[in-house]
Amino acid sequence: MEAKAIYQQLEQRFGAALREFQGEVAQPFAVVEPARIAEVAQFLRDQPELAFDGLMCLSGVDTTQELVVVYHLFSYRHGHKFTLKALLPRAAPELPTVSGVWSTADWHERECYDLFGVVFSGHPDLRRILLPEDWEGYPLRKDYVVQEYYHGIRVPK
Repeated sequence: MEAKAIYQQLEQRFGAALREFQGEVAQPFAVVEPARIAEVAQFLRDQPELAFDGLMCLSGVDTTQELVVVYHLFSYRHGHKFTLKALLPRAAPELPTVSGVWSTADWHERECYDLFGVVFSGHPDLRRILLPEDWEGYPLRKDYVVQEYYHGIRVPK
């Protein structure tokens, strides 16, 4: 199914919750209101003609103005791909977990939390996955300043 047809189904079901669509790019995407991301994800997975049963990747992006969470989806049944994006404020980035829709999101969301500070509400085990629990800050944010010492050990820059 073409990206435009996928978007039209989303638009028909979610209307104002969709903020933007770019279909003429290498990876077509729709920008979704953050509070509705889990609902949109569930719809994309459960509709037989869409059947997005695979979350290939969930990534964080820091644009300096905001944080973006990007969901790359795939349908094994139909072979089509689509991307969702949620734009979040830097001060308090939060959106609902999709770990109940795609179980692989459990680890992807933990990584995004660990490195960007995005809180996934409703996540069953949201804690750091790469860095120690007491690490200060979120290293993939563009405004991150590396701490000079960690437990008395100089941190290389």
